[in-house]
Amino acid sequence: MASPAQDSAEQVLRVAISRGDMPPGYRLVEAELVALTGVSRSAVRLAIDALAVEGLVERIQNKGARVRVVSTEEAVAITECREPLEGLLARKAAERRTAEEAERLQAHLRVMACAVHEGDLVRYSELIQEVHGLIRDAAHHPVAAGLVQRLQAQLVRHQFRLSLRPGRPRVSLAEFTALVDAVVAGDADRAEEAARAHMRSVVAALAETVSDTGATA
Repeated sequence: MASPAQDSAEQVLRVAISRGDMPPGYRLVEAELVALTGVSRSAVRLAIDALAVEGLVERIQNKGARVRVVSTEEAVAITECREPLEGLLARKAAERRTAEEAERLQAHLRVMACAVHEGDLVRYSELIQEVHGLIRDAAHHPVAAGLVQRLQAQLVRHQFRLSLRPGRPRVSLAEFTALVDAVVAGDADRAEEAARAHMRSVVAALAETVSDTGATA
């Protein structure tokens, strides 16, 4: 069982990676991470090993560890795996969300709409991660939520790039609007389909990225 120090270091690193503070290819220097996390070098080393098992980081022989680079093809595969899990979380959120959670989702959706209207696409990309988190919280399904968080953390770079594509933010905002409306209404079937439809839309957009560039990103 992991120690509290290891758990703390894992959380700090996972958040930094998921937010893009430590981008793909970022070198993980143990001495720097000790200063960042406030735990021992051994706890940092164990945290890196745990994140390597999750696929968030990788160890390179004789070169230490770095945040793993995920190709566009792998991002497509990861998103395909997320689809049924996101559908399950949306269904459970519609069934289990409290009135307060419904209000938070609606308020967050308004903030997302403002970001798109103002063209603040960096902020919008961050808000996408947050709305997924709100739905996970409302679902009260820690197993599915944990699996999705591990998958989602690997897709930050691709999510950000999609948010910058012309027209994409308005498409995804409409998809999230349908999802949030269904969750707030308590319509489990519609919520599940909205979540799965959004994931299919992301897969299609990622596939277009490969087609446009002729190579993996």
